Amino acid sequence: MIAGLRKDRRPIVIAAVAATLVAMTGGLLTEIGPWYLALKKPAWQPPDWAFGPAWTIIFALCAVAGAIAWREASDRATRRIVLACFAANAVLNVGWSCLFFTMRRPDLALVEVGFLWLSVLALVLVLRRISRQAGWLLVPYLAWVSFAAFLNFTVVKLNPAIGS
Repeated sequence: MIAGLRKDRRPIVIAAVAATLVAMTGGLLTEIGPWYLALKKPAWQPPDWAFGPAWTIIFALCAVAGAIAWREASDRATRRIVLACFAANAVLNVGWSCLFFTMRRPDLALVEVGFLWLSVLALVLVLRRISRQAGWLLVPYLAWVSFAAFLNFTVVKLNPAIGS
């Protein structure tokens, strides 16, 4: 019984650790310093403090969705597809923070965010086939990345000297 319980908890623990590592890596690459503060931003941008809680909720939903999909996957090949989708998404998620904040290239981040959005859509569609619940849990992530992409676009538009 205890061994079965441990095995049952393993997917959520692994998913939570993975989500935390991605979040921490992205957070370490996100510096709200003089360069960022000097950017022109739209009046409708949420306050900087709101991004942390929003991402925390999104990463928690990703961890739960990943654990559900792992448990409900019918075979090893399906689990590998789930892992590949999450891995690609993690790379793109961290890559956006690197491009926008570390390299200070919102223009390149704008190109990359399209691939990030597609990776979230792929996750929604792949997980939905395994578990409708898991797919639905990622819809807020898709909405957030859609919003972030428009915000990124607006920042690039308001700061035409970026990348020059």
